[in-house]
Parts: sequence; structure tokens; C-alpha cells
Amino acid sequence: MNVTQLRAFVSVVDLGSFSEAARHSGISQPAVTMQIKALETDVRATLLDRRYHRVELTEAGEALLPYARSVLAELARAREDISALSDTITGRLTIAASTTPGDYVIPRALGDFLKLHPQVQVEISVQDTAEAVAAVAAGRADFGVCGAADTSAKVEFEELGCDELYVICSPSSSLARRKAVPFAELAEADWVTREAGSGTGQVARAALERHGVDPDELRVLVELGSGEAIVNAIEGGLGIAMVSRYVADKALAQGSICRVDVAAPAVTRSFFAVMPKVTQTRAAIAFHTHLRHAIECETALSAENAAQ
Repeated sequence: MNVTQLRAFVSVVDLGSFSEAARHSGISQPAVTMQIKALETDVRATLLDRRYHRVELTEAGEALLPYARSVLAELARAREDISALSDTITGRLTIAASTTPGDYVIPRALGDFLKLHPQVQVEISVQDTAEAVAAVAAGRADFGVCGAADTSAKVEFEELGCDELYVICSPSSSLARRKAVPFAELAEADWVTREAGSGTGQVARAALERHGVDPDELRVLVELGSGEAIVNAIEGGLGIAMVSRYVADKALAQGSICRVDVAAPAVTRSFFAVMPKVTQTRAAIAFHTHLRHAIECETALSAENAAQ
């Protein structure tokens, strides 16, 4: 049993297939298969059930998995302690993010971060909020960012900064030319919404409910899996939607969508850092600090622009 075999085993479990584990590791699928077979020979047990084109853990695999994760985590910490002897931050940083932070917020901050820490290798996995939190809790990600906090999850949350949700429509919509549109009137429009599990969708539902609108009573034309897809739908005249300012800013500047002037206070939500309940890597700590500062700067700039 060696570290390479354990890493291959955990990768196959996390990614769900030998081919994905090979692609992720940058080696051939036969090489991954060989590592798993050697590990199974060493422990004298079948670890993965490969029937029906699916990979599932056997009872022996379930028993080994937490130990394999622990060994890999300890090795990563050893490397961290060694690299801490110098000022250079190195290593791999795996980030799990919900859609808006993963597609917009993190990429904007990443360039400057990697200029400061060029020896860090970053991998971002974009999924819905629940999946991002679960990835950090299970040790599949070093750090997470999402738009809602689940206090029942076995992770730590820290507020990073604020985002504002805009109600948007097509320039051809009559709402584009209206002032102080009440929420009750918005309830009569056709809507495009995010899928269940989306942090943006949860905040939008809560905002509607605060203003006496039952989200389940809306006339929803389509549910989409990303903010960008929603903006594209609105550009095509498909109704109205509520999206993050990060998602809407570019299309608003281009004039391909309009922001509806709603007669209500701004709808805001927080972005949260998601951290495991174990010691974070130096790379995760450094990125956490960098991202918090970047979001604070973005928020201040947005407030300044709104005031002009």
C-alpha cells in the first residue's frame, strides 16, 4: 500500500469513474486501474464494485476510505509544515463553489492571487450550494464559497461580503420603462428562475415571501442552472428574473437587459466562506484572506457607482 494507490482510490471514489480519475490525475486509465488492483491485492479485498458501468464502494472500500483520506490529509499537512519554513506558499488548492461565486466572484480574484502565489495550483469545482458545502465537509475540497449558510452542515461558515440581487427584464418589456414597480405586480409577470438548491434561488424566494408573494404561485416559464443562462433567456425576451449583480453587470452595461426599478429595499445576500473543521492549508488561508479583500473592494466600488 502506498500513497499513489490511496490517491487513485480516493480519486475514483470522488469522481465516480476510472476514466474521470485518470483525466483528473493526468495519467492513463490503465494506470489508475493498475493502482487500484495493486491496492486491492495488498489489502486482500475488493474495494470497488465495477458492475453495470458504475463504480461503487464495497464494504471493504467503505472501511478503507476514511483512513485513505486521513493519510492524504496528513501528508498534505506535512508538506504545508515544510513549506511554512519558507515564505513561499505552494501546493494544490481545491475550491468548491456555488454557481455565482464559482463563475464570477472567484475568477475575478484568482488572477491577482496567482500573481502573488504562482506556485499554488488551483482547481475550482462549480456546483450548487448544497453540493459545494458537502464537498468541503467530506474533505473533497480545501475551501468553499457559497451564497447561503447551512448551520446544520459539519463545516465552518464565515461571511465574506455582500451581493445584491437585481430584478431584470428585456429592454422591450414595459417594465423597463416603469418606475417603482410593486412586488405584487411582479408576481403577475412570467418568470425565469434558478433550479432548486441554488443559493440565489433561495434568496430570491425569501425576498418574494417577505413582500407577500408566494414563489410557488409564480408563472415560471423555465428553471435554468446558471445565472448566465438566465441572462441569455431575458435577453431573448423570455420574462423577468432575479439574479446577482455580478451576473447582470456586463449585460446591463451593454444594454441587452434592463434592471427593473422595484418599489422595495434592495435585495441583498451574503457570500460565505466554507471551511472544514480541521486545520486549513496555507494556500486555503491565503486565498480566503485575498478573496475577502477582493469582495470588499467590489462591494465598495458598486456602492460608489450606485451613488453617482
